[in-house]
Amino acid sequence: MGERCCAAVVRVLVLQAAWALSGGQVRYSVPEEAKAGTVVGRLAQDLGLEAGEAEARRLRLVAPGRRASVEVSGASGALVVSSRLDREELCGKSAPCALRLEVLLERPLRVFHVQLEVTDINDNAPVFPAARKNLSIAESSLLGSRFPLEGASDADIGVNAQLTYTLSPSEHFSLDLQKSNERNIEPELVLTKSLDREIIPVHRLVLTATDGGRPSLTGTMELMISVEDANDNPPQFNQSVYKVHLPESAEVGTLVTRVNATDADEGINSEVTYAVMNFIPSSGKDVISINRNTGEIHLTAALDFEEVSVFNFRIEAKDKGTPALSSHCRVELEVLDVNDNAPEVWVTSLSVPVPEDASLGTVVALLSVSDRDSGENGRVRCWVWPASPFGLEATFAGSYSLVLREALDRERVSEYEVEVRAEDGGAPALRASRGLRVPVSDVNDNAPLFAQAVYTVLARENNAAGAELARLWARDPDEAANGRVSYSVWDGGVGVGVGGAAGSSSSGVSGWRPASSYVSVDAESGRLWALQPLDYEELQVLQFEVRAVDAGEPPLSGNATVQLFVLDENDNAPALLPPAGSAAEAGGAAAAAEAALALAGAGSESGTLWAWAAWGAPAGQVVAKIRAVDADSGYNAWLRYELWEPRGKGPFRVGLYSGEVSTARALDEADGPRQRLLIVVRDHGEPARSATATLSVSLLEAAEAALAAGSSASSSVVSRSAAGVELGAGAASAATNVWLVVAICAVSSLFLLAVVLYAASRWAPRAAVLSGPGPTTLVCASEVGSWSYSQRHSRSLCVADGAAKSDLMVFSPNFPPPPPAPAAKDTQPEPSALLDTVSATAFIPLSADFYPPY
Repeated sequence: MGERCCAAVVRVLVLQAAWALSGGQVRYSVPEEAKAGTVVGRLAQDLGLEAGEAEARRLRLVAPGRRASVEVSGASGALVVSSRLDREELCGKSAPCALRLEVLLERPLRVFHVQLEVTDINDNAPVFPAARKNLSIAESSLLGSRFPLEGASDADIGVNAQLTYTLSPSEHFSLDLQKSNERNIEPELVLTKSLDREIIPVHRLVLTATDGGRPSLTGTMELMISVEDANDNPPQFNQSVYKVHLPESAEVGTLVTRVNATDADEGINSEVTYAVMNFIPSSGKDVISINRNTGEIHLTAALDFEEVSVFNFRIEAKDKGTPALSSHCRVELEVLDVNDNAPEVWVTSLSVPVPEDASLGTVVALLSVSDRDSGENGRVRCWVWPASPFGLEATFAGSYSLVLREALDRERVSEYEVEVRAEDGGAPALRASRGLRVPVSDVNDNAPLFAQAVYTVLARENNAAGAELARLWARDPDEAANGRVSYSVWDGGVGVGVGGAAGSSSSGVSGWRPASSYVSVDAESGRLWALQPLDYEELQVLQFEVRAVDAGEPPLSGNATVQLFVLDENDNAPALLPPAGSAAEAGGAAAAAEAALALAGAGSESGTLWAWAAWGAPAGQVVAKIRAVDADSGYNAWLRYELWEPRGKGPFRVGLYSGEVSTARALDEADGPRQRLLIVVRDHGEPARSATATLSVSLLEAAEAALAAGSSASSSVVSRSAAGVELGAGAASAATNVWLVVAICAVSSLFLLAVVLYAASRWAPRAAVLSGPGPTTLVCASEVGSWSYSQRHSRSLCVADGAAKSDLMVFSPNFPPPPPAPAAKDTQPEPSALLDTVSATAFIPLSADFYPPY
């Protein structure tokens, strides 16, 4: 046996190592029983790979559905034998024995098909069904009588399975070989000389079977022939060969056929019994059985066309004579294929997850499809279900690639459940399927998107530092780091101008303050909060951009505009102003504001305002005018004036909104030489803030009052600023006519000048006013009182390079809402209610469209 194996190894032939032009595959041949490590072929070289490329690209072998007995050497890329190759175990009697293998090569992924033919060697000797065969032959047997013998079987194929038989020397018997079909030869024992039981009762012969291999192998069976006397007519079959066709779906117990043999003898010598023998293949003994009395043959096991397609066996008919005579016939049972095997789908390689930006044609998986049936029953078609971005491409017979045919979007579908379905061509068709889970990996292809393009935020002034103003949120549909968003205030966008108030003196300093100096945004939560308390008098509108950036590579971003409107609080009490035309007024708005603060804070007699009135002045005569201003806006800056002392029906009254002090009735000497008036100036804020002014009115004769008025008009700037009042016209007398004419002309001139200035300021082009620490404050005197902020305010937002951009204009109406009904003259508010000052109120959210009138 060792010599045969060595000879087989020597005869290893590496055939067809080049690509077959028609099939596109590599074919090799190797004899069975080759030793482990035997080189079948230089696979890497035949595939056109460079040295070392096979190991670098992980050249490996895939054998779907069975254990491979060969492998690819990682270092050399050669196809070598890895375990015992037994052709009979792999293919049985099939010839040729070809194994279809798949070879995978990565980077890029490629599949090659290799066909390995395992050639037969003569490694199996002929084997008889039994080592000894007992035969009984009547001595009356005629010359030339034939006795069939059970032939041997050889597991090899081809010439190695071609058997010849020889019989040991005998003068009574010879051996005749009958060819039952193209593959099988059945030996028969022929009587050549009459038997004589008394001379030789038992003949011992040896039947030898020799195969056609080199060297040949043999098998023997001993024949024990007993010579019996009596019965001289054997049974005779009506057919020498019975051919039967059964579908493989036939049930157990199905009648295969019925054989019939007759015996010309009479009595017990004519009674025939049947038996089955000489099964080819040997597994047939488990498939059929025969009724020994009737000759009916039934199935005892299920048929399988894929295992055995043809059964051959012999039926022996034997009579009951002594000795019994027999005859034989042959039965051929052909199994017909039915569609009883569903297709099989194997996944040989799967590359997941698939990035969502994968190009069309990307190979996702490699599949192998097979069906054990034959003909139309074994022809398979495949498709992908349900409809998806993936499709199948046939690469070879029974091999498919699952490839990408449409673009992927993980935000729309993050994972696909793909089912590869296979259907054969049988009737009815059988199906099989294989499910694949194909996850889609994320790439950073979506920028963060804010819920709103513009956020409008309202905030009360004097808010606490760190107070939350709003929450911004941007959505990024990507996942993990690609969808993790961080927020920041973008200083490269719109900034805020900060400078002196419009119309202020040259001492005002202009500069830029970035939006990030007022507000900040939490990088993770998007919470917008104030870095410092906001002051409406410094800043009314702040517009900036918030940027949302994801953590992807490269990072993507989105912007949103935030418009922050600061709402006014009543945090400024009214402040008294010096009289018109005083030195403080001539010094500018800044000096006026300082003077007003000085007057408001004066609590001594030096802060008292002075005025003169003549006895006999009629009711309604204006004596003086109290002027005040409130730094707030809207209702918070709308002032009203009330006479606090003296109470009751005094000789003077104060205009509720004008601040003019006039006579309530005609003055007489009973009113005394001097009247001290305490006037309260209060705004309309909630709660209201107030300031007080003390006015001392001297009652004089008409001539003295006129002289006092003249001297007051020609006094120095310091005297006028200390007085803080506008003297009324003198008493109606002839001595003051000249002064009245002068006063009327002066007032008319001032009125015309005011009209011209108003028209010029109304229609002349305005320069951009930057948001500064203090707003512009003008006072308009009218019949309804002093009204702050009556002019139109223009707030300009400026971009980073300094160019003015009037993105937001805030207009203040010139007329207040109707004033509340005045209180009865005989009822005055309590001093504590008028003089009390309060702190800023709590934040009250308002609509963005609500602005209190100025």
